[in-house]
Amino acid sequence: MVTLDKIYHAAYVLKQVARKTDMIYAANLSHGDTGIYLKTENLQLTGSFKLRGVYYKISQLTEEQRKAGIIACSAGNHAQGVALAATRMGIRSIVCMPDGAPISKVEATRALGAEICLVKGAYDDAYQYACQLQRESGMTFIHPFDDDEVIAGQGTIGLEILDQLSDVDQVLCPIGGGGLISGVAFAIKTLNPSVKVIGVQAMNAPSMVDSLQAGAPVTLETVKTFADGIAVKHPGDTTYAMVNEYVDQVVTVSEDEIAAAILALIEKQKVIAEGAGAVSVAAAMFEKIPMQGKKTVCIVSGGNIDVTILSRVITRGLITAGRNTTLQIALEDKPGQLLGVSRIVSECVANVVSVNYEHSDTSMAVTSCLLSVGMETRDFDQILEIQRRLEAEGFRIVN
Repeated sequence: MVTLDKIYHAAYVLKQVARKTDMIYAANLSHGDTGIYLKTENLQLTGSFKLRGVYYKISQLTEEQRKAGIIACSAGNHAQGVALAATRMGIRSIVCMPDGAPISKVEATRALGAEICLVKGAYDDAYQYACQLQRESGMTFIHPFDDDEVIAGQGTIGLEILDQLSDVDQVLCPIGGGGLISGVAFAIKTLNPSVKVIGVQAMNAPSMVDSLQAGAPVTLETVKTFADGIAVKHPGDTTYAMVNEYVDQVVTVSEDEIAAAILALIEKQKVIAEGAGAVSVAAAMFEKIPMQGKKTVCIVSGGNIDVTILSRVITRGLITAGRNTTLQIALEDKPGQLLGVSRIVSECVANVVSVNYEHSDTSMAVTSCLLSVGMETRDFDQILEIQRRLEAEGFRIVN
């Protein structure tokens, strides 16, 4: 059972390993009387909040459990917490990870001293295989979220939020399996019930949203989101009950909104967040809840984004923010057409980054062609201005 005393005890134990992460006022994301603050768990020792819960859990194991060794399953962040905590305490650890986990997280976990077992499928498939190995080996299983000590460790974030921003109105918190929000919500609601706690899930992995609607934990058939840290098919039984009791609301954000939040954090706040860590900011940016006149804390739960996909995420974020676009224009295939298009784009102060001609579209006249122009733009208003100018001069936009 999670208690406030257990959370305070976790805070005491974690002083030796976990940092009290900064609370940053996000001036470049806030506007008017809307105040957005970032709880920067991405700056934690392993780049994620997960270290808190797993270290506290392992610290409470008996000597017999430690000697048996530790087994865990994770998409990456829990894995690194397990590896670091186990290695520091001289305990053998095996971590089962989905084979689609980012290479950076796999290698970071291995570097921290854990043995890696890649399992085909999603997190839940890795979980099933880890349970099988645990039964066969007798090792001690460390659940990433559905565990009282793990939840208590994550709850220390709630204590820090209230200490760092005593007049906070609401807290936006990512949800995968629910361990983070369970601990945070329990701590905050116990100490200050007037503060709202809102969970955020990826639209393509809404296991907690669907469970709350169904009135019991449900298992999704598939999850498909680049926010791999919250790509969980089935929430925990304990965490479901705690979310149901202590969390005010759970909202979802799209893949494009997550990408836009990652881009905004990089560009405007100089903060690196992974997909799961940015969902809280996405919910604030796209006003999934009322923001006006409120001090809102967004928990940036992790920053372990794979650099190999970062460029694709940034590109998607640029498109979502109106900073990058491609227009397809039907032209008569004759001299001077491209010059006319280029002149308009230049006069609107946009930057052309790609040009492509297509002559083979059978739906068009033989003497016509399709021009695709990729541009760097300021915002959606500028895109509309370019479209209006092109159409005013007789060009036909087909997308």
